[in-house]
Amino acid sequence: MIALPLIIVLHFNFYPRTETWQHLIDHVLLEYVKNSIFLAFGVAIGTFIIGVPAAWLCALYSFPGKRLLELLLLLPLAIPAYIVAYTYTGILDFSGPVQSYLRELFGWSYGDYWFPEIRSLGGAIAMFSFVLYPYVFLLTRSTLIVQSSNVIDAARSLGANSLERLFTIIIPLARPAIAAGVTLALMETLADYGTVQYFRVDTFTTGIFRTWFGFGEPITAAQLSSILMVTVFALFLLEQRQRKRIRYHNPSNANLRSNEIPLHGLHAFLAIVACTIPPALGFIIPTIQLSDWAIATASVMVNKQFWSLAFNSFFLAASAALVTLVLATILAYGKRASSSMLLHNLVNLCAMGYAVPGIIIAVGTLIVFSTLDNWIINFLKLQFGVESKLIFTGTIFAIVFAHTVRFLSLGLQSVGSSLSKINRSIDEASLLLGNNLFTTLRSIHLPLISSGLFTAALLVFVEVMKELPATLIMRPFNFNTLAVRAYELASDERLADASTAALAIVLTGIIPIILLNISIKANARK
Repeated sequence: MIALPLIIVLHFNFYPRTETWQHLIDHVLLEYVKNSIFLAFGVAIGTFIIGVPAAWLCALYSFPGKRLLELLLLLPLAIPAYIVAYTYTGILDFSGPVQSYLRELFGWSYGDYWFPEIRSLGGAIAMFSFVLYPYVFLLTRSTLIVQSSNVIDAARSLGANSLERLFTIIIPLARPAIAAGVTLALMETLADYGTVQYFRVDTFTTGIFRTWFGFGEPITAAQLSSILMVTVFALFLLEQRQRKRIRYHNPSNANLRSNEIPLHGLHAFLAIVACTIPPALGFIIPTIQLSDWAIATASVMVNKQFWSLAFNSFFLAASAALVTLVLATILAYGKRASSSMLLHNLVNLCAMGYAVPGIIIAVGTLIVFSTLDNWIINFLKLQFGVESKLIFTGTIFAIVFAHTVRFLSLGLQSVGSSLSKINRSIDEASLLLGNNLFTTLRSIHLPLISSGLFTAALLVFVEVMKELPATLIMRPFNFNTLAVRAYELASDERLADASTAALAIVLTGIIPIILLNISIKANARK
């Protein structure tokens, strides 16, 4: 059931091509491919340039304020790329504060000066790089923290300076972690819809949306989705392969934390600046601008409709988190209790949804439920003469199902990790005492993995709050969320009015980032 939307999307790839498909090939498909490649290449470079030096400084050196900066460097994960795009557009466009100040300072008028266009492919690359570099920073820093310091000490004793050690020792040692972080950033980039649509950059996601709702061609949209799905799935497999290789680069138990090099004076100042600029660009500046807009528009925008949107967002996120948590617990425990390779492979298949963009899952889910609804309507009419309406399509059930498919992997990873820390002798002892598997799970495992369950539910909750493409496509009639409302207002150029909804999403996303940082520090101390 969980894999069905993905299978359906691939299934339509074997259908005959329509005239619309030929139109895409003749006019826009090459543009989709070109923009997607350039966007991915630019984001890969951007996240590498930002994430690796920050991880290198935080893992190997000590300087004032480093603990606070380590947290700040993670905070851009709390803010969706499309919200950063809206914010920087408001700051940098012609009527924004930056260009207005320059015109006032130098007495310029329109056409007297050149200013980079924020709504462009380059602007989209910058937005994604500002927001997604924490993937590279997080994995690279975690790897460097547990690396042996012997090799680096040897390089220092041979006279290698800091930059030489970075390029000849640190980056090669951390290559699998860097590759995994960059791959995760690319998966998020290719899955995005709000940013590229707002910046008028035609990619596969905008093409899928336009083909479905503009041309009214669900089959062609599914065929276009299959190309993106295969690409993202290849990146997912690459990321998994790279992450598996990380563990092989720890030749001793020596820890870099015990041999951090203290920085003083100018070097300490430069390290602080280098670690402050990324979170300033990716979180602090957008949040300050959103807060300023929200304060100015709160009296108008924080009304009954806003609280209705907040309730809808909370209800949808909580429902998806609850369903995902229950399924993840059942599947993870079934995988633990059974040695069946078939079961293990099926559970792993359920985790593939996170590697697939939300817009593809939405397309697959809509096709599945619309087909099921049509079959039920025809069956009831032919067998009983009953006229029935749509049962599943355009309902909360359908959108919760889509989010469950998308984010089940988060629950499986968190619950599975918690279960793996429980000694299997406890299971055996419980079974010897006459308890069945359900009783063992309820009475023993659930209390022991309660923190993992909470983490899983929180992660899914926040991701659903931020998710735009699937929610935008599948939402029931007259049902909006904060993410959709922020997108609609920004699309109408009402950036300030969109700030209250956007800021609510950002503030919600900060909570799991703080918990993640605490968990990383706890693991590092171990």
